Amino acid sequence: MSVPFLLASGSHIRAELLRNAGLEITVQPARVDEEAVKQALLAEAAPPRDVADALAELKARKISEKHPGALVLGCDQVLEFDGQLISKPESPDQALAQLKAMRGKRHKLLSAAVICRNGQPEWRHVGQVRLVMRESSDAYLEDYVARNWDSIRHAVGAYKLEEEGVRLFTQIDGDYFTVLGMPLLELLNYLTLRGEIAS
Repeated sequence: MSVPFLLASGSHIRAELLRNAGLEITVQPARVDEEAVKQALLAEAAPPRDVADALAELKARKISEKHPGALVLGCDQVLEFDGQLISKPESPDQALAQLKAMRGKRHKLLSAAVICRNGQPEWRHVGQVRLVMRESSDAYLEDYVARNWDSIRHAVGAYKLEEEGVRLFTQIDGDYFTVLGMPLLELLNYLTLRGEIAS
């Protein structure tokens, strides 16, 4: 790439996706009070899609202002279920309650990505995936949470599709990278079009 490319996220999976795609990146997580911003937006009745987009932009903008000329990517992912935004579980009990509420039903994952340069957004995209959970038993869900808590505590919806969480689903409509937290194909298309990576 002709300019530095920074990832304003501490997500290991996002960094791995970018590096596996052959991009040279520098990881510099943005420190923002996500919960406060999220609650303020929800108080204004902002839809989940706008919450994800705003948080992604906030992260990218914060790091971009400190690195003139660099391209800075901010990302955020939210889960929408029955019109409500579902966050990362704060306890195993909350994770179990979320999974029980969603089983047998459909929900959406929204993965937002925003690129800022010199403190201003240049590109944005919100990927969307629809998922249907299977009717798992209470016993299985309890065991699942107990076995996987250390991992799923960092995931919206209390599951990771790239791990045992894939067993919770009967149907997934959308892009796998978006499920992992980044609309990677759209991002690569943008970088290709602006001449930052070869096609």
